[in-house]
Amino acid sequence: MTNVNLKDYLNEKKSLVEKGLDTLTPAADKPPARLNQAMRYSLLAGGKRLRPILVLAAAEAVGASCLPLLPFACAMECIHTYSLIHDDLPAMDDDDLRRGLPTCHKQFDEATAILAGDGLLTLAFQLATSPMEGVTASTQLTAIHYLARDAGIFGMVGGQMFDLLAEGRQVELAELQNIHIHKTGALIRCATVCGAMLAGGTPDQVHHLNRYGEAIGIAFQIVDDILDEIGDTSQLGKTAGSDRRKQKSTYTQLMGISRARQEAQNYVDEALHALADFPSSADPLRELARYILSRSQ
Repeated sequence: MTNVNLKDYLNEKKSLVEKGLDTLTPAADKPPARLNQAMRYSLLAGGKRLRPILVLAAAEAVGASCLPLLPFACAMECIHTYSLIHDDLPAMDDDDLRRGLPTCHKQFDEATAILAGDGLLTLAFQLATSPMEGVTASTQLTAIHYLARDAGIFGMVGGQMFDLLAEGRQVELAELQNIHIHKTGALIRCATVCGAMLAGGTPDQVHHLNRYGEAIGIAFQIVDDILDEIGDTSQLGKTAGSDRRKQKSTYTQLMGISRARQEAQNYVDEALHALADFPSSADPLRELARYILSRSQ
């Protein structure tokens, strides 16, 4: 264990991210006001802010200040939120609740929700191209390339398509892993890789944080599957049991809750092993990995 108080760390970084999001997102009364209101409604509705916090924590893990990377961290949250807005639409998962509130299309309307997602996606790349102190143009360009790759057809969007194609049929573990390596894992891995790279991490450090991100991405999805089975709607902030109702293949369906917990533990152990050569500056990442697992207990 470490000396990091994870709750305090998460609160500090979450506050930093949310102030950044509030400042960097167009004001609610700025035209087109309804669109800006819908974007801000979903973006500022709370949530764990895991992906932007991982960007900041990875920067600190390689010994740098995280503050210059705040616009890039906020860009990742914009992409994550846009994906939630679109996932919740009737044509996709048709969900009524997100983060304990009516989903964007329920609060506004479907067309506005689609545009809000589009707006957040494009705003993300506007933020990712913001000047960052101490970051060379070539390094920033590489990070933006990774962000586009991992958010798009080779990552999150592709994973969502794999997920849709798997609905209503039994899949094998290898296919399920492939879905979530793309749908959930790609953007989480991108956060740790880009955070380290933009902060001046060595190729070896970036390599190990790539593996860390891959491992916690899968662990996070396994725990989400467990919580969908054992949690309740008020705890999750979204409708519990929705995976079962939509006939989605999950880790709990394939291996049961007990074995799924062990599988999540294995991935967390792998993530911690990836940090073995990092100093105490990586302790927040170590505690984050353990926290992901603790959510399933």
